[in-house]
Amino acid sequence: MRKSFVAGNWKMNTDVHSSVKLAQGVVSGCKDVVGKVDVAVCPPFVYLQQVGAALQSSHIALGSQDVYFEQKGAFTGEISSAMLKDVGCAYAICGHSERRHVIGETDELINKKVHAAILGGLLPILCVGELIEERKANKTAEVVTRQMKKGLAGLTPEKMSAVTIAYEPVWAIGTGLTATPQQAQEVHAMIRKLLAEMYDRKIAGEIRIQYGGSAKPDNAGELMQEEDVDGLLVGGASLKADDFVAIVKASV
Repeated sequence: MRKSFVAGNWKMNTDVHSSVKLAQGVVSGCKDVVGKVDVAVCPPFVYLQQVGAALQSSHIALGSQDVYFEQKGAFTGEISSAMLKDVGCAYAICGHSERRHVIGETDELINKKVHAAILGGLLPILCVGELIEERKANKTAEVVTRQMKKGLAGLTPEKMSAVTIAYEPVWAIGTGLTATPQQAQEVHAMIRKLLAEMYDRKIAGEIRIQYGGSAKPDNAGELMQEEDVDGLLVGGASLKADDFVAIVKASV
């Protein structure tokens, strides 16, 4: 039985005061679901330490929104997995669509980040998903398969066990549009079948696959009822403690 996993991606939002207040609100609101669902929040890099302190002694994990693939060196502006681990991070998002389509990250670069995260003791959340024009052209399976195979290239079964997959249709991120539960389930089932082909049925059955893309309190429960939807990667709705807590509780 896969335990549900809900993560909040705060993106480039909050300040010191609001990030700590938000973290405290999540801790307080989620007290009655301890052990029933895994929860993480991913604040901006500059607030990781303050948010981490607010999460201390709680069951809420700290995550980063990105990670660099080198462990140290002359890489101005980058953050290594060792640094993230040092400030208390457990998770690292790799290959979010905004990194792919705004920043220009390639599948090959994202693969290096997945390997670096695991090497540094972090649990990567690998994001995959198609653009609206790719869905309209019936290329969802082709795009997601490519991102999966290239993003996970070189990972042994042991390393694969550290990975969470997040299916995020790009057309549903921050747009207010949401894949229907049936659309989400269709792609999640395809991803699980692909994992079985790449590894084996046991690993495929253990890996958690989150849905991301305008997840909100009013659609979280319906999405989570689908067999292969194991959690949610939440963007905008994670910026309000009450909304995020409601999503977490709908995922139990």
